[in-house]
Amino acid sequence: MNPTAEVDALGNASIPKPGEVAIVIKDMNKWFGAFHALRDINLTVYSGERIVICGPSGSGKSTLIRCVNRLEVHQKGTIIVDGTELTSDLKNIDKIRSEVGMCFQHFNLFPHLTTLENCMLAPIWVRKVPRKEARETAMHFLEKVKIPEQALKYPGQLSGGQQQRVAIARSLCMRPRIMLFDEPTSALDPEMIKEVLDTMIELAEEGMTMICVTHEMGFARKVANRVIFMDEGQIVEQNEPEEFFSNPKSDRTQLFLSQILGH
Repeated sequence: MNPTAEVDALGNASIPKPGEVAIVIKDMNKWFGAFHALRDINLTVYSGERIVICGPSGSGKSTLIRCVNRLEVHQKGTIIVDGTELTSDLKNIDKIRSEVGMCFQHFNLFPHLTTLENCMLAPIWVRKVPRKEARETAMHFLEKVKIPEQALKYPGQLSGGQQQRVAIARSLCMRPRIMLFDEPTSALDPEMIKEVLDTMIELAEEGMTMICVTHEMGFARKVANRVIFMDEGQIVEQNEPEEFFSNPKSDRTQLFLSQILGH
């Protein structure tokens, strides 16, 4: 268990002692038309914490993390990221998006730009970083994700695993305080999954605050401080990985784990 962990009133372990709070979500609800996608979500994420969110398709996992940087708009409740409340105020949205990196299952790289140019684009346009500095930063993070030799290639010349690592490097070039991953390996061939997960494990070990939606339970066991199970738009259960996998409390969690782990 994390040495800074404690057990809260609900018996959820491995939640760092309240220090610096990165994200607070309180009584958050989200609808798509008449469909109630997220119901009364309450979640506090501490700086440096690594959270894995799992659950069946359609349970609201991706919608939840997309609300954290306003890619989806919540209709009720509050979301506070890095001390700034997420409202319709564009300045607040821009401020939060500059601190929160996001990596999707589809890489969303610009096909007409090289790997290096993809990584330099946001720092130059959003943070107004000089080109020389943006280039140095881009190369630094391409080295971190172990593909500096691909800097001058175009996305179409790279494998899926390489493209996803470029997408991670591109997010890191904005030097975010928080990283959100939305099923980053689900579009990859099995042999490419490990290289992306290895990159994410390295980030986690450096203390990056991370929320990751994934079905990669081995990754959850190795990296997460907390695993959260969602179903039907609600947080059903959360706990430290060992307890979550060995002693799930909810019938819905037990059924999900038996299906995904095969026992």
